[in-house]
Amino acid sequence: MIVACALFAVVVHFHSLRANASGRPYDVVILNGRVMDPESGLDAMRNVGIRHGKIVAVSTAAITGKRTIDAKGLVVAPGFIDMHEHGQEPRNYQFQAHDGVTTSLELEVGTDDVAQWYANREGKALINYGVSIGHIPVRMKVLKDPGKWLPTGDAEYRASTSEELAEIQQRIQAGLDAGALAVGMGINYTAAASHEEIVDMFRIAAKNGAPVHVHLRWAGIKEPETGLAGLEEVIAAAESTGAPLHVVHVTSMGLRDTPQLIAMIEGAQKRGLDVTTECYPYIAASTGLESAIFEPGWQEKMGITYKDLQWVGTGERLTQETFAKYRKQGGPAVIFSIPEAAARTAVANPMVMIASDGPQFTGPKVHPRGNGTFSRVLGHYVREEHALDLMTALRKMTLMPAQRLEKRTPEFKNKGRIRVGADADITVFDPQRVIDKATFEEPMQYSAGIQFVLVNGVPVVSDGNLAEGVFPGRAARAPVH
Repeated sequence: MIVACALFAVVVHFHSLRANASGRPYDVVILNGRVMDPESGLDAMRNVGIRHGKIVAVSTAAITGKRTIDAKGLVVAPGFIDMHEHGQEPRNYQFQAHDGVTTSLELEVGTDDVAQWYANREGKALINYGVSIGHIPVRMKVLKDPGKWLPTGDAEYRASTSEELAEIQQRIQAGLDAGALAVGMGINYTAAASHEEIVDMFRIAAKNGAPVHVHLRWAGIKEPETGLAGLEEVIAAAESTGAPLHVVHVTSMGLRDTPQLIAMIEGAQKRGLDVTTECYPYIAASTGLESAIFEPGWQEKMGITYKDLQWVGTGERLTQETFAKYRKQGGPAVIFSIPEAAARTAVANPMVMIASDGPQFTGPKVHPRGNGTFSRVLGHYVREEHALDLMTALRKMTLMPAQRLEKRTPEFKNKGRIRVGADADITVFDPQRVIDKATFEEPMQYSAGIQFVLVNGVPVVSDGNLAEGVFPGRAARAPVH
């Protein structure tokens, strides 16, 4: 290991000298920072040189650039990759940048029109962006469901006909051909989808080498429809088809049984199955009250009641009467259902990635997870709680998401790393000050301690302040066929 680290230092020093041989300064240099690279294990003082959006030097040598960032006392890390962010609009990107995110991906719900989704953001994005082809929106279109984002009619409550299933399959394949990063599924929201339909989606994903990012059919603790039973369904589908499986927000699926779900995923990995999972560091979930999740019996399934629901529009806790009113109206609520012990267990587990499940901004009291997830892990769970070490936390936010996606989308081989040749997506933060400021009471607050964020070599956060008039975000997209 000592020999390997010494060789790495020699290699990066050589690349630094070669890159600067022309005497030209780098576009940007980051000096005197504690560079932490989860791929190589590098954790040492280094200078980083950037040119044309790429890292071209990681060195102990003195280097110069057109722009200099002094990172003394700060950690220089790969930019955070958020694989589960529903808020894919400019305002969401601003909050994510302040939280250290350089690549924001909507891989659970996804879209029914991949080409148009990417076209809508080209040249207009603060950070990198990407999307899945979504079983939910595709099913809604084919079954002519009237819901705006989640199903409210046929796509939720009716099985597809053979003709409809054939069209769903065709549209999923078309989305993958258009460069979707994955197949997104929310089986809990398409409750009438048959097991056959789910397996068919996995089969298409397997044929295309695409991971399936799944919100399980069931969540909670009441037999027989538990989070464990939902996990059994998709592990069986993955095993039988060969599709890579990624289970989203494991804590809101397992609740108090979260350790059992994690153990099941770990067991599947040890037996060679390509299955991964993620969590966010909060004790509450959030979704639409109109969804199938709140069909009668939800209290017993989740072990909560009306007072554990907070209406996003006002921040009020619900009663039986206001629940009925808002369920008919439709809209999101914050759901206080995740035990703190479950959240801590998932955050601390080296196998479980970090992803925000950040919401669209639909009201003043939205869930804060889209605004503070990554800083909360670094500040609360790493620094304050010592639940995990800093390098492990960074690996869960950077390298592991990149590795989850790079088989289908090779460009991710150059994300999630601080090394020569990698994309200059970099987050520079103060490990003594980084913390989330967004709360359930006041969610619209930027994180603190994220001092610099570079996207493709362009600073989007400088000295803790958002840069204006820059849109360096690029499409993270699988090959188009």
